[in-house]
Amino acid sequence: MWLYLAALLVLYVLRRWYREQQMVGNLPDKHVFITGCDSGFGHLLAKQLDGRGLRVLAACLTEQGAERLQQATSWRLQTVILDVTCSDSIAAATAWVKGQVGDQGLWGLVNNAGVFGCVCHNEWLSKADFTRVLDVNLVGLIEVTLSLLPLVRRARGRIVNVTSIGGRLSVNGGGYCISKYGVEAFSDSLRRELHNFGVKVSIIEAGAFRTAMSTSQDILSSLEQVWSSAPAEVKEAYGEQYFNRYSETTRKLIRILPSDNLRLATDAMEHALTAQHPRTRYSCGWDAKLFYLPLSYLPTSWADLVLTCSQPKPAQGI
Repeated sequence: MWLYLAALLVLYVLRRWYREQQMVGNLPDKHVFITGCDSGFGHLLAKQLDGRGLRVLAACLTEQGAERLQQATSWRLQTVILDVTCSDSIAAATAWVKGQVGDQGLWGLVNNAGVFGCVCHNEWLSKADFTRVLDVNLVGLIEVTLSLLPLVRRARGRIVNVTSIGGRLSVNGGGYCISKYGVEAFSDSLRRELHNFGVKVSIIEAGAFRTAMSTSQDILSSLEQVWSSAPAEVKEAYGEQYFNRYSETTRKLIRILPSDNLRLATDAMEHALTAQHPRTRYSCGWDAKLFYLPLSYLPTSWADLVLTCSQPKPAQGI
């Protein structure tokens, strides 16, 4: 009995490995549009795909980011300025992409642009703190996708949405995990809707990586700012000692958890764009694979215990 099950498992693994080794052809004829290419995943992926010979259309938020990327890549790569929170900017970028791809359509759309926001408790934040993150990570992503979807459908191409393990497990308060849960839901519905058009949708569930979006200085300074602006009754409920211990724990996690190997994520994005049979989801980073992903399958009470066991007790806690 066990021998048959082991044989079936081996056959399944071998079949999956074989399918994932099959790549699409004519890469130099395919256009890929990537958002958030100023730094981090987007910047590295743009250079990576350019090296593979694809025609990369890289969207940057700033002129400086676009110039830096162009200096590091070939003539094939083209850049455009895009603010995903601005409908006029999205419309202009969409028109530009149409002019670049012509009748063949857009093979790949990588929604990578994002912001981190503040890592803290929800009660410490205002509505504006949430909407600032949601406008970029979720609403902006949706508008970019809907604007470019006809071009992707024409090419029977790929959509790759960069979420996070925070889209499976809400590890902290604020808009970040909320936005990533939303992107997961949007991606799932989009994948089912586009299946009959030959369009494939993949989700990149990244763990903790050290990028310009998540520098320790920015995270800790935003934490200080949020706490200083919190209502007096909130500060009284938690207490200054709680905040100090929470900040110290956050500082230690930022120093220990993030990986410097961004290729773990960009290689997954590249596979999603170039494999004949891309995965629906890619978990990137050892923390995602060995800790957060297994934790997300545990009973909720167990996961809650693991994620809160290191937190200090509030001043007015029970």
